[in-house]
Amino acid sequence: MLTKIKQWIKSVEHRLSWSWGNDISTPAARRAALWHYNLIDHGFVRILWTNLYEIAPGVWRSNQPGPKRVQRYADMGIRSILSLRGHSDFSFQILEEEACANAGMTFHLRHLAARALVSREQVLAVIDLFDTIERPFLMHCKSGADRAGLASVLYLIHCEGWDPERAARKHLSMRFWHSRLTKTGILDHMMDAYIRAYRATGIPIRDWIATEYDPVALTESYRRR
Repeated sequence: MLTKIKQWIKSVEHRLSWSWGNDISTPAARRAALWHYNLIDHGFVRILWTNLYEIAPGVWRSNQPGPKRVQRYADMGIRSILSLRGHSDFSFQILEEEACANAGMTFHLRHLAARALVSREQVLAVIDLFDTIERPFLMHCKSGADRAGLASVLYLIHCEGWDPERAARKHLSMRFWHSRLTKTGILDHMMDAYIRAYRATGIPIRDWIATEYDPVALTESYRRR
């Protein structure tokens, strides 16, 4: 039964995606994109549940915003949005890019994963963007739980000088629906490794990512726990 449901969802996703391609300029394509966003990407769940939180002055985290919420954030004074979902031709990104352009906001894309560790270069791309992104800004993933949590931890350590354990315990937590007891616990495993290194040597987070972070070795050690 579950397999059949998954197959149906995939078929609906394919039909809706085919309906707009990369162009939502026609009413039919826009309707298809909105149906995809709300049904397949679970946008309907996020109408009232935003997982919005200001982690530092002018720096916010949330789940995936829809077009109306992007405009509300612009009205709040937010100037930039960072999506941690990576490049996609699906509805959530197409609608968000358009909404940001309409609101006069800058849209940035970087890639983190919720249940896996990404490359050294991808983590550094997130950290380095923090040094230049126009504030106030919002960072988000799909649910605002895991990737947004990791990025928040990286920001607070790198830009605000937070103790890494304090940052990790606060932002990789059930307060934001993150659990270290599921596959997303690999993010906690990564931060635990950094915390140990920081306690031993005081190494800054960017230096640790650039010189010691090994996603393959960390993944193997996580699986052997």
